[in-house]
Amino acid sequence: MVVITLQRNKCIGCNYCVELAPKQFQMSKKDGKSVLLHAIDKKGFFTLKSNDEHILEDSHNASKACPVKIISVKSV
Repeated sequence: MVVITLQRNKCIGCNYCVELAPKQFQMSKKDGKSVLLHAIDKKGFFTLKSNDEHILEDSHNASKACPVKIISVKSV
């Protein structure tokens, strides 16, 4: 299982996550911040749990590229 967490309120809208993992992230047209698709919000932390191991590499690359380090990716 892959667990991805996004701390959205600290997003600066650089778009790296969308470029590297477009199946998991998109940019909001309302505020220009990243949105973790199909995620559950708990106090500003958006979390996606998926059994699809194919998203691990792209999500990990997005996490490494994020300049404000607000994306966490774990394989459980």
